Amino acid sequence: MSLFSRRSSSEPKELSDIHYEGNALLRMMAYLKPYGGAAALCLLLVLVITALELYKPILIGDAIDQFITENYAAGEMVRQRFTGVLIAAAKYLAVLLALFVCSRIQYLLMQITGQKIIYEMRNQLFEHMESLSMRFFDLTPVGKVVTRITNDVEAVNELYANILVKLFKNTVKIIGLAVVMIFLDWKMALFSFIMVPVVTGLTIIFRNIAHRVYQITRTRITALNTFLSENISGMKVIQIFSREQEKHREFCQKSGNLYRANHQEIMVNAVFRPVIYMASVVALIIVIASGSYGVFYGTITLGTLYIFIQYIQTFFEPIQELTDQLAVLQSATASAEKIFTLLDEKPLIRDPEQPVTLPAVKGRIEFRHVWFAYNETDYVLKDVSFVIEPGQKVAFVGATGAGKSSILNLIGRYYDIQKGQILIDGVDIRSMTREQIRGSIGQVQQDVFIFTGDIKSNIRLRNEEISNKTIREASRQVNASRFIERLPNGYDEPVSERGSTFSAGQRQLLSFARTLAFDPAILILDEATANIDTETEQWIQDALEKLMAGRTTIMVAHRLSTIQHADNIIVMHHGRIRETGTHQELLEQGGIYKKLYELQKSEQG
Repeated sequence: MSLFSRRSSSEPKELSDIHYEGNALLRMMAYLKPYGGAAALCLLLVLVITALELYKPILIGDAIDQFITENYAAGEMVRQRFTGVLIAAAKYLAVLLALFVCSRIQYLLMQITGQKIIYEMRNQLFEHMESLSMRFFDLTPVGKVVTRITNDVEAVNELYANILVKLFKNTVKIIGLAVVMIFLDWKMALFSFIMVPVVTGLTIIFRNIAHRVYQITRTRITALNTFLSENISGMKVIQIFSREQEKHREFCQKSGNLYRANHQEIMVNAVFRPVIYMASVVALIIVIASGSYGVFYGTITLGTLYIFIQYIQTFFEPIQELTDQLAVLQSATASAEKIFTLLDEKPLIRDPEQPVTLPAVKGRIEFRHVWFAYNETDYVLKDVSFVIEPGQKVAFVGATGAGKSSILNLIGRYYDIQKGQILIDGVDIRSMTREQIRGSIGQVQQDVFIFTGDIKSNIRLRNEEISNKTIREASRQVNASRFIERLPNGYDEPVSERGSTFSAGQRQLLSFARTLAFDPAILILDEATANIDTETEQWIQDALEKLMAGRTTIMVAHRLSTIQHADNIIVMHHGRIRETGTHQELLEQGGIYKKLYELQKSEQG
């Protein structure tokens, strides 16, 4: 999408425009299945931790009743009380030690499990993204995809690493507290639970509000990342056209939208948390008042009152934590919905279940009455038919928008046609795997993409079957070695992002070396010499004369001087083939090609 353009309303929806219909939380749970043993052990440890935390107040409460408030005979009072307090202290220390050990084991288990799940999820996302058709990337900004694989995955990580265990722990703790309190004194327990319905109602309201707020926040984070990705990549264009102020205002608008979404989150928490705290304070006042009355009249002991005071303070802590965890859960669920929306995106182009495998691609290409449109109805190719024999050099020429580059994209099956057939060596490409089709094609484009790494890695592209000797030979044949070997580190020279330290001609030479190192049966040159100076072009033309021998070569070029020696030239006009022939034959016809040739000749001369 152009940096300053708007997509028309007739275009298919972007990824972020699609609402996820499934249950994201249940789907996230499926990722835990391979780690069921670790998860079960974590839950068991949580039960142990909860039981120990419930036992701590009981241990002190019993010590109060037995060794502080109970009457003893004068001779034995000091000794027995001191011994009893020491025993209670030792038990309390043992409980604390057990809590520490169990908590650390449980924490490590869940953190390790969470990281493994996130690692797999991130790899799954990237692998799935690679399987998607080019049409998806035509419509989806890079920033959206980057946000899914980075920000959204990290948001989900918190769910696996912390939230699930804490949700289980706090739920068990609330139930355990309620059971123990009822068992100790059911009347006091009823007084303690007076505020529970209020807190439950507020929690449900908060959950519904928080879900909507977190969805808005994640969407606006995506919008901001998309804007940054696009505009940082296009900063040169922005500066060329002096659009810095306009783009800054647009950034401020998107940043302001995110600020307001985050402010809504803060306000929701700022209102809800104090209300829950006040509910816990009211409940504590009720317990102290009713419990003190019971102690005065002997219906409960002081130790029991202490236990209830500790429990009622503890009782609302997990409720408050549940509130925070529900907020994080809503954020993780909102991110998961966006992740699963990407994972559910179906590639438009799929390999057949029983593909035809060619033992070796010879390079015969045939188009039979091909009709193709990017948007299903607006055809850019109309009833196109031609045959390219193995080893032939064929060039496509025509005005911008005539359909030349679309033909090249269709040969590699980056898009599927609506009508007709495309055959390689007599086999419909829809019957072959994309790997075999694209593995037999070497394509050099006008806009060369250079990856961060070094010279060797950019030529090899992680194909370890390509030896260093092959890399050097390919570089020598396309004359790329002329500048590579002058670099301080030669083929190990570091390459910055997009190869910004190299000239356009040097980047193009690297692209040629990359293509030739893979030794394709079919060579596609899409405006391959458009950005190259005259001297560099002479080097490439010299190499191509040798390299195209025995390879089917398809060329697209605006400069007709570069394709005069092609075996056949096909002239495209408004998506149709209008003329075919050699350079001399087309000039003699006096048609579109001759007009283009004379126009370029007059401009040069």
